[in-house]
Amino acid sequence: MQIIASILSTASSGAKKTRIMYQANLSYKLLCRYLDEVLDAGLVCFEEGDYYVLTTKGKEFLDMHEGYSQRCKNLERHLSSINNDKATLESLCSSATLNNKVMKVSFEKKKSRAP
Repeated sequence: MQIIASILSTASSGAKKTRIMYQANLSYKLLCRYLDEVLDAGLVCFEEGDYYVLTTKGKEFLDMHEGYSQRCKNLERHLSSINNDKATLESLCSSATLNNKVMKVSFEKKKSRAP
């Protein structure tokens, strides 16, 4: 989906194959494959002068993709925060368990020394 979004973004102001290929960082073979897909889907159209331009449907896709990408980034940040909290909690649990064992051993040593 990111490749398609890159192609559409480049074509939004009208672009030739070469420009799309370099902007989307694609090989010529991949460019041809994806251009066929976006043409068939009606996301871009081919105009005189060998220019590919964004259609209304392509603009809608690009707008929706931008919102989708932003939500994914927010979700990744949230998930990262949750994982950090989980690691902290696990660390606290293992530290508490370790501290309890040390305190228990210390108490048992004191108990065994008592007259």
